[in-house]
Amino acid sequence: MKAWQEELLHAVQVVHCEHQLLERIGAAARNLGFEYCAYGMRIPRSFSNPKTILLNNYPKGWQQRYESQDYLAVDPTVAHCRVSTDPLVWSEALFADAPALWEDAQAHGLRHGWAQSSLDALGVGGMLTLARGAEPLTRGWLLSEEMKLRWLVCVAHQSLSRLLRSRHGRPLQAALSGRELEVLKWTADGKTSGEIATILAVSENTVNFHVKNAVAKMRTCNKTSAVVQAAMLGLLN
Repeated sequence: MKAWQEELLHAVQVVHCEHQLLERIGAAARNLGFEYCAYGMRIPRSFSNPKTILLNNYPKGWQQRYESQDYLAVDPTVAHCRVSTDPLVWSEALFADAPALWEDAQAHGLRHGWAQSSLDALGVGGMLTLARGAEPLTRGWLLSEEMKLRWLVCVAHQSLSRLLRSRHGRPLQAALSGRELEVLKWTADGKTSGEIATILAVSENTVNFHVKNAVAKMRTCNKTSAVVQAAMLGLLN
């Protein structure tokens, strides 16, 4: 393991501020030849209003421009990483539908980039982007550095998502039991409490008891919301 990898693993254990941790990730990115790094995370609290958190060390001018133009809404790298964990390399073709974003990024010294998303066991999605102004990312270089890049994505997501989720998320009061998850899965399939009781060979009161417990643990207002929340967290897979 390289020295920069060991340093980052140590930082993950002792640093408890997401901004300081991003600095350490930025240092690791520089060891891979990148000037900038950015991390974005969507906490699945609801379908209508998901919580999106962005951290980066981009030039201040670019940060302000990106926000003022609402580029997040049209950024093709973000769109890709929401549906795929395949790594992505910036190109003019990729930004064909967002030419203003592409031109602005290059004008601010962001000409070459690489991004990949991750999804943890709680269904929280994160995206790490590495960027630089010079030296295009050649296929040969990407193949030789692929394992290091993927390693950095994994460490960045696991460490930053843990810190950010504790500050901005809505953690469960307690883990759902196996029976509670089972009841929610059948509820997600459209089964009534009576039907679930028949399937599980228990009383309807027992099913409702488990539903009530799941609703309380998920901190939701009813069983439908509990099912949605559990699904968004990946608990019903």
